[in-house]
Amino acid sequence: MLTLLAKFLKALNSESGAWALAFAFVLGMMMGFTPLWRLHNLAILLIALLFRINLTGFILSFVICSGIAYLLDPWFHQFGFYLLSSESWQPLWQSMYQSAFWRVLQFHHSITLGSFIISLAFAPVLLITSFFIITQYRSRIQTWFNKLKLVQMLKANRFWAIYSDLRG
Repeated sequence: MLTLLAKFLKALNSESGAWALAFAFVLGMMMGFTPLWRLHNLAILLIALLFRINLTGFILSFVICSGIAYLLDPWFHQFGFYLLSSESWQPLWQSMYQSAFWRVLQFHHSITLGSFIISLAFAPVLLITSFFIITQYRSRIQTWFNKLKLVQMLKANRFWAIYSDLRG
């Protein structure tokens, strides 16, 4: 866990673009919110690997959002059930379920549909927010943070040694 945290701090302090880190957080959130063994998660993972986003940020976001998803699953289920049981949407759901492709995607499950739609809706908010936080961290917070006594004490322990080894 210390290694993952050290890699994350390295990514925040690296020369990689803030947008790349923000997209990593968004893709990790989308994969973490939705049930793991779904075909769209394979597509998300493929996108993350093809576009060479920061994998540490992706994994960290995935782990955090997977934990949050357990708390939000009842809400995902309610929203998905509402969409699936809505009368005006019934022709769409019926035509999708008759196609093998859409059955494989498993959007007929309430948690899968609800979590996917909510993560799509929340993606732009997380993208812009994380980009803003990363740029603010790099321009303002990083120098202030390095001056803290706690950070100076941490630099003297094992965590800092792991972080320093990753930088080199």
